[in-house]
Amino acid sequence: MRGLVLVVGLMTSSGVAVGQSTGAADDVTTLDGIIRAYYDVVSGPAGSLPDPKRDSTLHHPNAQVTLLTRRADGSATVAVGTLADYYRQSGTGPRKRGFFEREIHRVTQRIGALAHVWSTYESSETPGGPAFTRGINSIQLYWDGRRWWILGWVFDDERHGNRIAAEYLPGQR
Repeated sequence: MRGLVLVVGLMTSSGVAVGQSTGAADDVTTLDGIIRAYYDVVSGPAGSLPDPKRDSTLHHPNAQVTLLTRRADGSATVAVGTLADYYRQSGTGPRKRGFFEREIHRVTQRIGALAHVWSTYESSETPGGPAFTRGINSIQLYWDGRRWWILGWVFDDERHGNRIAAEYLPGQR
């Protein structure tokens, strides 16, 4: 995103930084729980605050957050950073308007301790309200034998010329 950051610290055998919260059991012991929490931490009514502290308990200390943006000509550009970079860029102040993101379909691929989740979402200003956008999150996760960790994620919104494929929509398979 804005350069390379070197972090030196003590790690446990699972790769967790000493002193980092390990997350609530409901949030991290199942794939359903961590994906539910992933959406919950970014959702809230106007005036509410995001929850970067809870969000950090979902992410591995070395997780990568990748943001795709569009240039004026429609071509993609990418910025890769940490969860802290994401919150610095997006802000942690009160929301100006409600933002609720919810999963509407999921395709999960897992082998051993590694899982990849294609999570189709829609966003609205109220819980269950009409969607103003939808897209797909690509989420990579790691099972350390006790809990799930988000290793990284990237998303892209649906738009003209970039429709969500039927296999990633509910009831379309």
